Amino acid sequence: MCGRAQSVSPPAGAADPPPIVAPASSASVAVPPPPPASDPAAQAIYARIVAMAPIQGGPLTRQQAAIGQVLTDFYTQRHYAPAWADADNVDQLFAGLASLAGDGLLPQDYGLDALRDTYQAPGFKDASPAQRADFDLLATRAYITALVQLTRGKVDPARLDPVWNIDPQALDPQQGLAMLETSIDERSVGRAFDQARPQHPLYAKLRDGLARLRDESSRGDWPTIPDGPSLKPGMKDPRVAALRARLVAGGYLDPAQAKGQHFDTPVADAVKRFQQDHYLDVDGAVGTDTLAAMNVSIGQRIGQVRANMERARWLLHALPATFVVVDVAGFKITYYRDGEPVWKSRVQVGKPYRSTPIFRSQINYVTFNPTWTIPPTILKNDVLPKIRANPGYLASNRIRVLDNAGNTVAPASVNWANPRGITLRQDAGPGNSLGQVVIRFPNSFAVYLHDTPHQELFSKAKRDTSSGCIRVEHPLDLVQLLFNDDEKWSRDAIDQRIAEGKTQNVTLPATVPILLAYWTVDIDDQGRLAYKNDIYDRDTPLLAALDKPQPLQAL
Repeated sequence: MCGRAQSVSPPAGAADPPPIVAPASSASVAVPPPPPASDPAAQAIYARIVAMAPIQGGPLTRQQAAIGQVLTDFYTQRHYAPAWADADNVDQLFAGLASLAGDGLLPQDYGLDALRDTYQAPGFKDASPAQRADFDLLATRAYITALVQLTRGKVDPARLDPVWNIDPQALDPQQGLAMLETSIDERSVGRAFDQARPQHPLYAKLRDGLARLRDESSRGDWPTIPDGPSLKPGMKDPRVAALRARLVAGGYLDPAQAKGQHFDTPVADAVKRFQQDHYLDVDGAVGTDTLAAMNVSIGQRIGQVRANMERARWLLHALPATFVVVDVAGFKITYYRDGEPVWKSRVQVGKPYRSTPIFRSQINYVTFNPTWTIPPTILKNDVLPKIRANPGYLASNRIRVLDNAGNTVAPASVNWANPRGITLRQDAGPGNSLGQVVIRFPNSFAVYLHDTPHQELFSKAKRDTSSGCIRVEHPLDLVQLLFNDDEKWSRDAIDQRIAEGKTQNVTLPATVPILLAYWTVDIDDQGRLAYKNDIYDRDTPLLAALDKPQPLQAL
């Protein structure tokens, strides 16, 4: 994607890329042994478990099959005795299923209404063993499904992103079964729902933010601003009245400033705060991008938060204590040590048509004074047109032409209308596209972190400007943190390595996990939501999958 970052071999010990998790295809549920007793309720439950079949229209997904197996194991352990004979447990189950709406999930996926209607029906107390078995199995399946999806997410990320390689939260079957049994025996079903949710503070803040948005939505949508020319400080325009109303509704402007057509200083300051929260260029004017962000409805923002809560369920369990995370949609990078952010910086990521992939790996070495081997796509689309237009382009950019054996070739000997059997490599040094350093981690995309001569682009709010790799502002600060050895790898020592001008790879003393993630919502310590542009249009398919009904499998 971005090309090779060095002209020397990787250091010894560089790890192979992590395996890619393939989408699940089909699975089946193991048939349990017969019940040991002749109790009618146990026999009815056993008969229904044996009769379980894949959902109509296709095989079981991996998650559905796993849930079916847990259901089987759960009832086998309890000799098929009903699990929901206690009214308090049933009430906690219904409350827990209803609470899933606060997680951006759909309570109807878990059959809440049908379960409640069945349980509250006048004749349920006198129901037959078969009817009791139907209710009990559906209630348990709903309980297991809800806990699994709170822990791992409803949507399989690998079905949305074929290169996804981040395993969901691992579930220990024995621990899960013990938790199910204990929660029912101890009447702590409600607490089990709370424990299944990601315990990371970000998730609780997103949940609170979603509740506030829905409460606000119940009182009406945000005001909209009519289309028209840019609104700028100092102007007087009838549309400024609508602008003021929108800023008041969003909490950016004092309600006492709600009326008026003059774009004064308080309005400009409020616009800047809005722009800051929406990852826009902070200029105080309402141009095309700011107007579009202001006219996004509460419903759309609710969907955005829900999508990010699902991502949180994929990612926020058991994060390592020390790691690097690249927030692709937020154009930023953070280094965590012992669970605390100790360094942040801005990044430039891939353009929408050369998007930066989402995956995880381990940073294992850095390259000082890298060369840059120009990849085929960039060669074809970007570099060749410049060479054809300017024969001096190669020399001015210190780019050498190499044949298949790695020998230097005279540019004049190449047919630039149809070049074959050549590679272009930019020498290390000033103006190199990778700057002074590259930070490497195994992956199949030829993606890495690197320095850049295009420092001016860091001042822009929207920084999807690269060919897929991640350009890092102040990358040498990160290099020093990664080596974590101020005696051997002080900043002076790093600067000295670069001053030598030699291309060299250096292995880190210990690999550092790196996560390339995609978040379109941030939330600060005060709980204020900040919204990012969905640069790769990933929220839309995720929301569609979240909203797709997934009724419980019929028994």
